[in-house]
Amino acid sequence: MAPAISSSTTLHSREEAKEMEQVEIDWENLGFGLTPTDYMYIMKCNKGDEFSEGHIVPYGNIELSPASVVLNYGQGLFEGLKAYRREDGKLILFRPDQNASRLQIGAERMCMPSPSVNQFIDAVKETVLANKRWIPPSGKGSLYIRPLLIGTGSSLGISPAPEYTFIIYASPVNKYFKEGSAPLSLYVEDEFDRASRGGVGCVKSITNYGQALRPLTRAKSRGFSDVLFLDSVTGKYIEEASAANVFVVKDKKICTAPTKGTILPGVTRSSIIEIARDHGYEVEERMVEIQELLSADEAFCTGTAVVVAPIGSVTYQGKRVEYEAGDNLVYKKLLSTYTGIQKGEIEDKKGWIVEINQSSS
Repeated sequence: MAPAISSSTTLHSREEAKEMEQVEIDWENLGFGLTPTDYMYIMKCNKGDEFSEGHIVPYGNIELSPASVVLNYGQGLFEGLKAYRREDGKLILFRPDQNASRLQIGAERMCMPSPSVNQFIDAVKETVLANKRWIPPSGKGSLYIRPLLIGTGSSLGISPAPEYTFIIYASPVNKYFKEGSAPLSLYVEDEFDRASRGGVGCVKSITNYGQALRPLTRAKSRGFSDVLFLDSVTGKYIEEASAANVFVVKDKKICTAPTKGTILPGVTRSSIIEIARDHGYEVEERMVEIQELLSADEAFCTGTAVVVAPIGSVTYQGKRVEYEAGDNLVYKKLLSTYTGIQKGEIEDKKGWIVEINQSSS
């Protein structure tokens, strides 16, 4: 594992970074891929203890025992959030407390200790400040932040790890889908499931994503943007895409699957629900049949990576349904408010924005 930087070295390095211009990146063509930044954050904890003070270290590989529980039994969680640079140069986070709380809920399900909400937010801020020259200019993208909580301790038998590591790394990103802002084409998966009742579909476990690779790869090879999963019991109800929640609009009523066991409670999802209700829309969190999606007026996805993305078509059992485009779509109104709050163009009356004090870097 990369050695921790001493406090004096850290200060010196950060002051140097502070004086540097932004990195040489073609911001106009920035996509959603890994661009390693300068530093990452690491904090450790032994079983039965609490997480102690973490450190900013140079970005690099970490060392794991082949018997580590994360490698053998998948004891691991991750989060995803973004740091934005506003037009006035301020650096902000969007609802990081929600990511911290979701990590704690997931950690309890996975028998893991977790950082406190304050530890989580402070660690995210440190990571952003250490890598702030990698934050895209306003309107050109964001710094995607990936916290990881993994069981790094060793165990041959199936048991919680004796040691845990909390890591945060970051990468500048822009649009998640290659389509950019164009409507997405979804393939409804009716062979493979994403999650089952009583499983870990409601937490951001690393085990939720590996099993999605085959159906996602197959869908993309057929020209689709993403795959949409159905429930594992009846195969009648929509759940979510590979990395996004799904909303259905019919007669100005908005519906989305409830977060009851198999659906991830997305931070963007909950924000859009609240914004929609503020706009006067009726929002129902309930089981949504696939046939409702096929007869909907409009559909869209939400997620930290995808933000709010329109669905242009859905293909199910050989039948393709397309949705009308236009300026009066519901998703556009919700997205406008969502991004307006992030950019500071709309007053944040909800306390969602957390400004990062750059004078502490």
